[in-house]
Amino acid sequence: MSIPIYLYISKPILFMFRTFFFTSILLLIPILGYTQKAEDYFNKGRGFCLFEKYFEAVTEFTKAIELKPDYEEAYFNRGDVKCKIEDYYGAIADYTKAIEFKPDFAEAYCNRGIAKRKLEYNNEAISDYTSAIELKPDLDVAYYNRGNAKIDLEDYRGAIADYSKAIELKPKYADAYFKRGFSFIQVVDYRKAILDFNKSIELNPDDANSYFNRAEAKRGLEDYNGAISDYSIAIELEPNEADNYSNRGEAKRGLKDYQGAIVDFTKAIELEPDYADAYYNRGFAKHNLQDLRGAIADYTKAIELYPKDSIAYVNRGIAKLSLSQKESGCLDLSKAGELGYSTAYDMIKKNCN
Repeated sequence: MSIPIYLYISKPILFMFRTFFFTSILLLIPILGYTQKAEDYFNKGRGFCLFEKYFEAVTEFTKAIELKPDYEEAYFNRGDVKCKIEDYYGAIADYTKAIEFKPDFAEAYCNRGIAKRKLEYNNEAISDYTSAIELKPDLDVAYYNRGNAKIDLEDYRGAIADYSKAIELKPKYADAYFKRGFSFIQVVDYRKAILDFNKSIELNPDDANSYFNRAEAKRGLEDYNGAISDYSIAIELEPNEADNYSNRGEAKRGLKDYQGAIVDFTKAIELEPDYADAYYNRGFAKHNLQDLRGAIADYTKAIELYPKDSIAYVNRGIAKLSLSQKESGCLDLSKAGELGYSTAYDMIKKNCN
């Protein structure tokens, strides 16, 4: 039985986003009026921070606090170091203590928000960022980090507003342009996303993430050649990143360059052998070239890696039906239906009864 090619099911575009590390504030301010010894310990802690010796820094800040229990900057800096070593609960406790001794400590609210976000307490983080902004309306990193928390909550328009304010306060804020560009992708405003990634690249020309995400926006506009160009630059900058090859392969598939797509999906798999989507997409490209057995092998691997992939079952079923493997193909369609792809049942009525 021959199954027409228009029955192939193509997956929707899945945008990939590479995260940036959070922006925090480290205060390195000597405090007048403290005992010399407390200040000595504080300054030793600062020195260890500069050399990324964080555990030693914690020890020195703790000694400073023991000698001066209301040393808010020592609590603040110890909190920042605890964030660096991923002791977020400890960091929150220290930032809270700093705020207790200095209620208008905007930076402490901001960094406490960062620690809370790392623990996925996004609403509480937003509250802290808002407090920081109320105390210090020109604190650009508070807007930036509040935008990050809003992204986590999928409030993309709220995030755009915060990144816009951060950019207003700091016009060369590359990370804010990048994150706003990502947010524009999420609200399907690809043209504005491209403008932001253009600016991010202008400010940071060697940032592979910006090229990658600009390519995603171009792919959303079906500018496949433009996307391929950007993915290629990302590959030059990060040659061992599997996503760069896989998504360039998807752009080539958009141009019906299935052979070129297969080369890219194969490279992605070489770099990341458990990359289920790359197997699926390579299978889809082979399917379009009528390499049905090769397509079945790739769909099978994709299913092995991600057993809930209903579309992989559908397309494997179609490929099997095309090879007259009716019983096995119909079982695949049935499995796709069980996994939630209801159209598979219509296909079963048409091809399996």
